[in-house]
Amino acid sequence: MLAFVVRAALSGVIVALVASIARRSPAAGALIASLPLVSVLGMIWLWRDTGDRVRMAAHAEATFWYVLPSLPMFLLIPALLRHDVGFPLALGAGCVLTMLLYLATVAIAARFGVTL
Repeated sequence: MLAFVVRAALSGVIVALVASIARRSPAAGALIASLPLVSVLGMIWLWRDTGDRVRMAAHAEATFWYVLPSLPMFLLIPALLRHDVGFPLALGAGCVLTMLLYLATVAIAARFGVTL
């Protein structure tokens, strides 16, 4: 339980840090947010918990395939905001788009023998 609390606290600090930096400099906040910090932390925790090379390799590969369909969200949200769509709706639309693209990615990847 302590490990979970430490992991959650560290993750929360990173998110709060990104938000604080983004208030001062949107570009700097975006740069930090774009770093695969969550992925790296997840891999560190997974390795610490399992030490399983096969599981780690599968996790890293799946992360790659899931990053790709998440990228269009970062184009849709600013496009909607620039067309006077409210932030909650723009964010929701971005999340829905990402979920749909995740489903499509899983289906397409399966056709090529990639299991996600």
